[in-house]
Amino acid sequence: MKIDILTLFPGMFDGFLHESIIKRALERGQVEIQVHDIRAYSKDPHKKVDDYGYGGGQGMVLMPQPIFDAVEDLRTENSKVLLMTPQGKTYNQEIAYDLTQEKHLIIICGHYEGFDERIRTLADMEISIGDYVLTGGELASMVITDSVVRLLDGVIAKDSHIYDSFHNHLLDYPVYTKPVDFRGMKVPEVLLSGHHQKIEEWRLEEQMKRTKERRPDLLEKR
Repeated sequence: MKIDILTLFPGMFDGFLHESIIKRALERGQVEIQVHDIRAYSKDPHKKVDDYGYGGGQGMVLMPQPIFDAVEDLRTENSKVLLMTPQGKTYNQEIAYDLTQEKHLIIICGHYEGFDERIRTLADMEISIGDYVLTGGELASMVITDSVVRLLDGVIAKDSHIYDSFHNHLLDYPVYTKPVDFRGMKVPEVLLSGHHQKIEEWRLEEQMKRTKERRPDLLEKR
């Protein structure tokens, strides 16, 4: 998979691309990620990318020309263009799995007060990571990238994500490690039993219990 990210602040991605699972996936060639400065596509002599919105209002609005040119430069017949916006479809694990089937993602990070409405015509999908507003789409694009890359074949063990929260519309089960007894809090006996069927049954029961307590809305989807 190839991922191109369009942003006004490429420096924000330095740590993200050079740590942990994303770094290893890049080094192994399991994914290619390029970050592009939208200003590089501006035709303004001063590389201006925003202006005041027509009709008044607070803040600056991203202009269409640099973003149109950037997308048209990067897009191929296999590209899917994602626009990060709080007005988009709320992101979830199901969408993450769907995006792993794409060969090329182009992610547009909005900023300032918003973006020219005509930029929406470039997008195949508008995505929100929650009902709140960030200063820009950079953090949201990192969330999308991380959640998708970890699902690609070979990036992590398949068993590590098929039991993730939300995979089967349930939250994840509790997990424990050493010591068996920590300050009076003990690891459940079933996990020490070595009886795999009983462990699986306990885990599913705990998933159902935790989901009912914390996210009963998820149970409606099962």
